[in-house]
Amino acid sequence: MTDALTARLSETDWLLADGATGTTLFNMGLESGDAPELWNVDHPDRIAALYQGAVDAGSDMFLTNSFGGNASRLKLHNSEARVRELNRAAAEIGREVADKAGRKIIVAGSMGPTGEIMEPMGSLTHASAVEMFHEQAEGLKEGGADVLWVETISAEGEYRAAAEAAGLAGMPWVGTMSFDTAGRTMMGLTATDMARLVGTLDHKPVAFGANCGVGASDLMRTILGFAAAAPEIPIVAKGNAGIPKFVDGHIHYNGTPELMARYACLARDAGAKIIGGCCGTAPEHLSAMRKALEETPRGPVPTLDKIEAELGGFSSASDGTGEEAEAPTRQRRRRR
Repeated sequence: MTDALTARLSETDWLLADGATGTTLFNMGLESGDAPELWNVDHPDRIAALYQGAVDAGSDMFLTNSFGGNASRLKLHNSEARVRELNRAAAEIGREVADKAGRKIIVAGSMGPTGEIMEPMGSLTHASAVEMFHEQAEGLKEGGADVLWVETISAEGEYRAAAEAAGLAGMPWVGTMSFDTAGRTMMGLTATDMARLVGTLDHKPVAFGANCGVGASDLMRTILGFAAAAPEIPIVAKGNAGIPKFVDGHIHYNGTPELMARYACLARDAGAKIIGGCCGTAPEHLSAMRKALEETPRGPVPTLDKIEAELGGFSSASDGTGEEAEAPTRQRRRRR
């Protein structure tokens, strides 16, 4: 049987994902250091409002409030015994919001990194990582998630463990990494490395790509790297809405709806089929992105100069894959 996300991807040229979870919850009153996942039980109305905001803004899918819902992360809040409960609740609230939307909405069960370092650099074993991801996946499955959404991963081993866990749960999945250090993940992977990794997995994702990172320009460069690898699997682009600032007790990002609308169209033209926002992306950004994607004709694959002109300069001279030929020019341009 074809899963819901694959079916939707076969019906359309692109899908609009959601925006920020953490930023929105902080602006709802979540305190720094608190576990957002506890709100799935303590404040389900707020989580429903989070999901509804994305739906009302035009998103075709949204991620559940379960990013830190694995045993390792929840242990920091003495809630490691509640993994199944909290993930199930996150998906159940999402299922209710999606089912009453009046159109097809995909509920994606968010699964973030464990927060631990894999062997041999750290102590996290492959078996332990699989066990943690599998436990979380089963909770999301029980709650009615259509697909698992593994995000902000930086290590190959953790990505492989999540893939295995999704297979054990019998669930389709999407997997994105965060590229934020000169075009590489924290553990050194490039876009090319990730594309190759996806090709070696037994339980391949429905889609793969990048989320978070430094900013929209850098994420776009990574998307071009994925597209150059000629993947058969759809690409995901989920970039931040600018740079964070703390204003009047709240976190704000300086990326405007207009900038995110330009980013959305560039991401589509670069080859992404699932396009959304990450940190700082609010419903007003999503609405502008939806409008732009619907009204702006598809253009050619954007060049790096086009991306820089539309979205701003890159944070590093290279994407980490050896394309440094134009680096001096770009460095001079950024210093002006």
